[in-house]
Amino acid sequence: MTITRGMRMVAIVSVLLPAFAVAQEPEREKKIQRSDLPQAVEKTVVEQSKGATIKGFSQEEENGQTFYEVEMKVDGHSKDVLMDANGSVVEVEESVSMESLSPAVRTGLQAKAGDGKIVRVETLTKKGQVVAYEAKVMSNGKKSEIQVAPDGKPLDHEE
Repeated sequence: MTITRGMRMVAIVSVLLPAFAVAQEPEREKKIQRSDLPQAVEKTVVEQSKGATIKGFSQEEENGQTFYEVEMKVDGHSKDVLMDANGSVVEVEESVSMESLSPAVRTGLQAKAGDGKIVRVETLTKKGQVVAYEAKVMSNGKKSEIQVAPDGKPLDHEE
């Protein structure tokens, strides 16, 4: 029984394509229950959520590392805390009002948004310091995200 060259290619592609797709997957995030949190992460959640209403938890894989996120409401605004499996805080995203931003940051965000409408702004904090301001922008019915540095200038790289 002979297999044509085309049939061999179909067989090879059908075997390799799923493996390639898995290798190219972006970070994966899934909702989890509080009971699924490692003990060290739970301890950090207790510390970080004082005075907050917890909305939910998620687990995500990024570059082979597992992270946990708690979504909260604090004083009427959202606050998301990302932790590693040891409970160390990696990043905090906290919504802020446009009015609370410095003129330089407002100007920088408006410049990057162009004709788009800024619908939400968050601070991105790493190692206890604000490293960027991130805005959700609505333009022609599509949502996108933009970032500027704490001084309102463009970033060298996305945070």
